[in-house]
Amino acid sequence: MAAISLRKIEETAPALVSLYKSAGVSLQKHGLDGLRAAVYLVVDYSGSMKPYYKDGSVQALADRVLGLSAHLDDDGRVPVVFFSTDVDAETDIALAGHQGRIEKIVAGLGHMGKTSYHLAMDAVIDHYLDSGSTAPALVVFQTDGGPINKLAAERHLCKAARLPLFWQFVGFGDPGSKQFDFLRKLDELAVPQKRVVDNAGFFHAGSDPGQVTDAELYDRLVGEFPQWLVAARAQGIVRQA
Repeated sequence: MAAISLRKIEETAPALVSLYKSAGVSLQKHGLDGLRAAVYLVVDYSGSMKPYYKDGSVQALADRVLGLSAHLDDDGRVPVVFFSTDVDAETDIALAGHQGRIEKIVAGLGHMGKTSYHLAMDAVIDHYLDSGSTAPALVVFQTDGGPINKLAAERHLCKAARLPLFWQFVGFGDPGSKQFDFLRKLDELAVPQKRVVDNAGFFHAGSDPGQVTDAELYDRLVGEFPQWLVAARAQGIVRQA
């Protein structure tokens, strides 16, 4: 059963009903029906991201993540980290008042900087540890390019492999760009030489992320999560259900 009922979605966030239904289909398909998990959203606020804020792509991703989260977590909100050179904001999006929420947050932010993953990863790790949760967590990490400090990002990912966090990277931009070579590398880091379990996935949403159907997006967001859950449970990283 979903953490939040369809009826509650209809009452608090009617615009998310179809996303919620689509997310439910994907979760069922991947054997995740009834799972309880925390969901985080990390969004790139570097200068090159400006068009994706302007055309609503970031808001659309936030809405889609919220629709997914409603199945996995009953608090009706998703913690969000905005990052560029540093962490620009740590806040959340909630079912009630989700529309236009990204625009409101961004209106209060300063200069769009460069791209630095590890500080945003730190913010998620700290939030998770501070929450006291032992549930597994799915971190949707959106970016349009590689980080300025690749070594720090790789180290953080490998260290975080001992925590119940799965990092699903989502690339916005030209799929052929070399900007995403590093993310492909993170996705394929050796186990157990570099990290105890494979705790990351990566997929391209392309130059026009709105063209990715809800069904495909959800399939890609949760596609690698079941394998990670099995491996993380076997290692004692995630408690047995």
